Amino acid sequence: MIRQPAVAGQFYPGTEQALRRELQQLVPESSIKQHVIGVISPHAGYIYSGSTAGKLLDGIAIPRTIIILGPNHHGVGSLTALSPEDGWQTPLGIVPIEKRLAGLIQQQVPAIQEDAAAHLREHSLEVQVPFLQYLRPDVTIVPLCLAFGDYAGCELVGSGIAAAIREFGEPVLILASSDMTHYESAESAKQKDGLALERALALDPQGLVQVCRNNRITMCGVVPAAVLLVAAKALGATSAELVDYTTSGEVSGDYNQVVAYAAVTVF
Repeated sequence: MIRQPAVAGQFYPGTEQALRRELQQLVPESSIKQHVIGVISPHAGYIYSGSTAGKLLDGIAIPRTIIILGPNHHGVGSLTALSPEDGWQTPLGIVPIEKRLAGLIQQQVPAIQEDAAAHLREHSLEVQVPFLQYLRPDVTIVPLCLAFGDYAGCELVGSGIAAAIREFGEPVLILASSDMTHYESAESAKQKDGLALERALALDPQGLVQVCRNNRITMCGVVPAAVLLVAAKALGATSAELVDYTTSGEVSGDYNQVVAYAAVTVF
């Protein structure tokens, strides 16, 4: 079974020709490719966050296998939901699911369930896939949609992912899909997001969850980002870098009500 795209023609162009043309404009074609353990990448419409995502992903060496962690915006399905399909369709073609790695993750964390409903309309994982296809045509993915909110869950899932990657024995990139502050002024967003990004760059997943909760920072992918940080530290990560930060105001001209976007690499 193949998952059909939910937001093609909305968040990004719906035809192959138009999508390739858009990606050519968004990806700067850097000659320097860094090897990283994970990234935090935004997931808004390409017109708003595509340049940030393109700058981030073009600057890293994309391995064949990517674990994509995204928030569940619709509240449908399992709290930790693996995509059960054989592949995901985009205008650029079908991306296979890496079933062996998905199975290893489930072995490590039995609470993770295969659940198509959680992925059916979710955009946060889908919008990452065309970038990955464009940069690595033979890419395979493990899409995992997360709807829980507690830090204990982040520890459980992140540790399990790290153990599964070690057993998998091949290079894997962990991509946490997240936008930052939603619908506040650009000034307020920058201040709040600075607190969250400080914890992310310090490789402090528990601090990231706590600072977002204590300061009401509407970082929608805080749990995916925390899971990434738990897994990355278990795999030996020692540092992180902020690649880009911007807001929707740069496109719309409205700085009173913005959504903010950050790109982070974890080494």
